[in-house]
Amino acid sequence: MPALIRPFTALRPRPEHAAAVAAPPYDVLSSDEARVRAAGKPHSFLHISKAEIDLPPEVDHYAPEVYAKSAENLHKLINDNILIRDEKPCYYAYRLVMGSHTQTGLIAAASVAHYDTNRIRKHEFTRPDKEDDRVRQIEALNAQTGPVLLAHPDSDEAERLVAAATAGTPIADLTADDGIKHTLWRIDDEAAIARISTVVDAMPALYIADGHHRSAAASRVAAARRGKGRPDSAEYFLAVIFPARQMRILDYNRVVRDLNGHTVESFLAAVAERCTVTPAEGRATPPATGCFGLYLAKRWYHLKIKPELVPTQDPVRRLDVSVLSEQILAPVLGIADLRRDTRIDFVGGIRGLGELEKRVDSGEMAVAFAMYPTQLGELMSVADAGEVMPPKSTWFEPKLADGLASHVLD
Repeated sequence: MPALIRPFTALRPRPEHAAAVAAPPYDVLSSDEARVRAAGKPHSFLHISKAEIDLPPEVDHYAPEVYAKSAENLHKLINDNILIRDEKPCYYAYRLVMGSHTQTGLIAAASVAHYDTNRIRKHEFTRPDKEDDRVRQIEALNAQTGPVLLAHPDSDEAERLVAAATAGTPIADLTADDGIKHTLWRIDDEAAIARISTVVDAMPALYIADGHHRSAAASRVAAARRGKGRPDSAEYFLAVIFPARQMRILDYNRVVRDLNGHTVESFLAAVAERCTVTPAEGRATPPATGCFGLYLAKRWYHLKIKPELVPTQDPVRRLDVSVLSEQILAPVLGIADLRRDTRIDFVGGIRGLGELEKRVDSGEMAVAFAMYPTQLGELMSVADAGEVMPPKSTWFEPKLADGLASHVLD
């Protein structure tokens, strides 16, 4: 088997252009939002990751001309010397700072073979249409520009090796519009590269935190190119690997449009059959696993699930998101399919509990559930079991930036 990770020659912005190039991930902004964010910013990577913003609004976002425009925009940044290519394979240290939270990880090329054999472990289903989109993007650019977010098990040495690189001069150092600080350092010392490769290769597994469609697309591109005499760079995909203990998952909350025929009183009574229900003073932020906040009719309640209802031996069914679905969403509210039922929506914890109040008080939604964040250890247990988490289980913050390092397939 090939090495789990390897260095690569990044395509990256010149240091003085890093702030102008860096952009939010392609999948966290709508096309309209991206159009606004990129206005007056000709070097923004949004012109590559969401190239439909440079075409008439009526053009389908998955039309061939969108991918062609993406390639055209990438080549322009290269030709204008905004983006440059490192001369030899390197690793890159990447630090994210969001308020008081800091995490420092490694940008590397991760092995498709180890993804295919589940040493790089998944925890989500993918959608074919979203995979197709990423495949077409990779092929149009001959590059992977959206990194896959990975977590690695605890390793003091891995953290020490990456941290050592941050003593040097950064190749990118910027604070984005949302206040998140992004800093990159190049690791080009051969001994350091070799040691990092060895330490990571000794890990039993890496875990996909975010980027299931990007990694699945990379696997498909590699399979299509395999045996055709193409260089083997397609056998690796762009990844940013953080220590699991440094990563932060926020709550991913639920709002429901109606009470499925219940009155407020009968709904609370049905919930009380499965949970202890306690009126809250102020907002009901869940304090621990097994606890939920409920917002209904302008009042907050603390919910604590009855312990006997939690299947503790099942890594998926014991998740709070699963417990809520099995004990309240399905039997009380009649929501059995989180992927397709239009009566439910999901609100990332970055928006705060005030967003839940707003959605309910406006009359758009009838009830909101505040969740305790899924823990990294729970995600890893699900992945280790070869299982899949329910939809909208994790919301990682801070988000990576697109454009700071891309993996060219040559």
